[in-house]
Amino acid sequence: MVAWYTTEKVAGKQISKHLGVATGSTIRARNIGRDIVAGLRTLVGGEVPEYTEMMAHARNQAIERMLQKADEMGADAVVGVRFSTAMIMQGTAEVMAFGTAVKF
Repeated sequence: MVAWYTTEKVAGKQISKHLGVATGSTIRARNIGRDIVAGLRTLVGGEVPEYTEMMAHARNQAIERMLQKADEMGADAVVGVRFSTAMIMQGTAEVMAFGTAVKF
């Protein structure tokens, strides 16, 4: 199982080889039912849990895909993991996880 770290180094481990960049991404579109509820929430302010849940699921899926790619590369871990989001078109967003696949 490939592990992931936001740090560049892992305590107690010596990186023996850098295998390259491992990435994972997903694109999510808003849901009309969710949008109606979220729209009503914006009238009173505060967190919009429907979107919080959607983005958390997207981040988890991006991480899973990054780890799958790293496993295919023969990595023991992914270090320096970062996240990126971008709007693809109105109502859709890409969430990407990326880092350096390494061998210990």
